[in-house]
Amino acid sequence: MLREVTATRYVAPLHSGGSVPGVVEADDLGVYVVKFTGSAQGRKALVAEVIVGELARALGLRFPELVLVHFDPAIAESEPHQEVRDLHAASGGVNLGMDHLPGARDFTPELAKHFRVDPLEAGRIVWLDALTTNVDRTVHSSNLMVWPTLGVAPPRLWLIDHGAALVFHHRWDGADPEKAYDFRHHALGHYGPDVRAADMELAPKVTRELLRRIVAEVPDAWLTDFATPDEARDAYVTYLHARVRASAAWLPTDFPTREELAAEEALRAARTQEGRPKWLKRVPDLHGKPAAEQDWSVHLG
Repeated sequence: MLREVTATRYVAPLHSGGSVPGVVEADDLGVYVVKFTGSAQGRKALVAEVIVGELARALGLRFPELVLVHFDPAIAESEPHQEVRDLHAASGGVNLGMDHLPGARDFTPELAKHFRVDPLEAGRIVWLDALTTNVDRTVHSSNLMVWPTLGVAPPRLWLIDHGAALVFHHRWDGADPEKAYDFRHHALGHYGPDVRAADMELAPKVTRELLRRIVAEVPDAWLTDFATPDEARDAYVTYLHARVRASAAWLPTDFPTREELAAEEALRAARTQEGRPKWLKRVPDLHGKPAAEQDWSVHLG
């Protein structure tokens, strides 16, 4: 089960994240990035974080430890922004924390040019994303970190931020375990991900027993789609296990090369410019541009 800690000091909000998570220190002397139950994304985002993150860990992928954080809004009363204080006020009690990786950097397209990813590792990550319908790991927003970066050990890819995964739980009556999603622009697509080998390796590991253990880690209060939390847990297990068995229907295999991606981006930019009035054509198109590389000690969202 996830460890429980109590937040003792509020360090800072992360305004770059849509859910405005916050960095806190806890009574176990750890530092965590906390996603709050009162955020606009709601508790389903936290459910997705737990299920996908713990599944990633169980399959041998690198993912920071998750903990349940008891949060008292009073420790952040000095926060100057009213909207953030409102978020804290709506989030008293148990929230979700992710272990802080000091100095980690965003896996940006620029960084990716100089970073080698083994095709099988890329395939494992793509496979996990396809299984859990996580379409929010793209070339423009990878939700991947590189850590460590100080030369102490070889830098490795770490997965973060799965709140947008499990899209099926936003509409259970339309959930189709065989549905395929577009992963052509996955952040690791140009590394030639070997998703077939990943499927052969990982699919047998995703058993009902494993899924039950993982879903059991989600707090009851976050499972509100069904009459009881146990019914909700059964629904997640049933759907994900059925999706594993249907991998032949959704396994992504079509990935463009770096050159094809660059050509697509150039064509899109040209079409955007063509549709602009003359006075706007001198304004650079910033849509879809990747964010600058950032240090996770400042930005984790």
